[in-house]
Amino acid sequence: MAVKVGILGFAHGHVNSYCDEWNKHDKYGIRVVAGWDHDTDRLEAAAGKFQLKGYAEAGALLADAEVQAVIIAAETSMHADLVEQAAAAGKAIVLQKPIALTLAEADRIVSAVNKHGVPFTMAWQMRVDPQNRLMKELLDSGQFGQVFMVRRRHGLSLGLTPGFADSWHVAPQYNRDIWADDASHAIDFLHWLLGVPESVTAELTSQYNPRIPMDNGIAVFRYSGGPLAEVVGSFTCPAHENTTEIVCERGTIIQNYGDSPSCNAPRPEGAIGVKWYSTETKSWTASDLAPPATHSARIRDLTGPLADFLHGRRAPIATAEEGRTSLRMLLACYASTEAGRRVSLNDAVIDTI
Repeated sequence: MAVKVGILGFAHGHVNSYCDEWNKHDKYGIRVVAGWDHDTDRLEAAAGKFQLKGYAEAGALLADAEVQAVIIAAETSMHADLVEQAAAAGKAIVLQKPIALTLAEADRIVSAVNKHGVPFTMAWQMRVDPQNRLMKELLDSGQFGQVFMVRRRHGLSLGLTPGFADSWHVAPQYNRDIWADDASHAIDFLHWLLGVPESVTAELTSQYNPRIPMDNGIAVFRYSGGPLAEVVGSFTCPAHENTTEIVCERGTIIQNYGDSPSCNAPRPEGAIGVKWYSTETKSWTASDLAPPATHSARIRDLTGPLADFLHGRRAPIATAEEGRTSLRMLLACYASTEAGRRVSLNDAVIDTI
């Protein structure tokens, strides 16, 4: 039997890909039946495209007994309010990234989910990406020995687009900035891959359009006993190739074509997505996993895992508590930039960001 889903906000564009895939393919067992958005133009467009019932108020959608679960993809500043309402209504919840703008808002989300006991997951596509999962399996196997360094490059070209400065992504009433909005993916990737670091040293800066703040940044996370893990985020990146580098005691793992600039740029025929070098064999091994054809394909690949979660066939991709921890790692980057120093993940200043 299909799970009937309502959409609370269409600001995060990823939700349009989910709706499109679920409507096209019965195999997922998901029916998108309702939607709400404070932006009436966005709501009308979605209602027409996906043939869903539009609601003028979020509360009215949540009162609809037909709706069993909600995808919250409204602007990030609205996440806490909408999660509290959805949890109180007993709906299963899928929440777009990042979990919230502040730790106080994240605490409200964690509290609401736990109080009402509703199913909840963050919609982190990088945790379910087949190539990312392969790299994690390789590390977890122990065959590479001690991990010394991890570098994750993640970016977009949107900062080069003049119209992006007028989007909600850089409007302070809705969002923090593009680093918070999108580097959150790569930071959560490190959280998932390596756990929680002890400190971070970061430099976040605005380099291209002053109306699009924090369009480039580098954050170095220090883990107790190693490794050092770096997130490099440029949102003024027209094209790239390399995405992940993992340097270990007994080998090296390389990933290409794992974000928007690298997926959408031309690549050689038969290009390799993931490969690794072993000091034992003194040779490279190429994975047979094909890299995503486009960035859009990466986003659409999350629809299956989300459907499995909504049907109760899999655990959350990431819990509310994990979403809060990833947010703490993200906000620590701002604390480090503002203070001009390394910041411990336990530093109380992060709670004030």
